[in-house]
Amino acid sequence: MIKVTRLNGKSFTVNALYIETVESHPDTTITFTTGRRIVVSEPEDEINQAIINFYRTINVLGLRDDVEEQ
Repeated sequence: MIKVTRLNGKSFTVNALYIETVESHPDTTITFTTGRRIVVSEPEDEINQAIINFYRTINVLGLRDDVEEQ
C-alpha cells in the first residue's frame, strides 16, 4: 500500500499492485486496472518511487532492500 493525498488535503492509501498508469497532465492522475482514476497532489516521480519501495517491501520482481541498484 502507498499513501497518497487528494487535492483537498485528505490522505489515504491505495494498493500499488492495482495501479496501471501514473500520469501528470498537469495534476498527477493514477489509473487503476479497474479503470478507476484518482487525482493526487504528489508529483509523478514521488508516486513512482513509492511504488518501487512498496514492491521492494513485498519482494515483487526480486527487488530486495539488501541489494544496491546498478
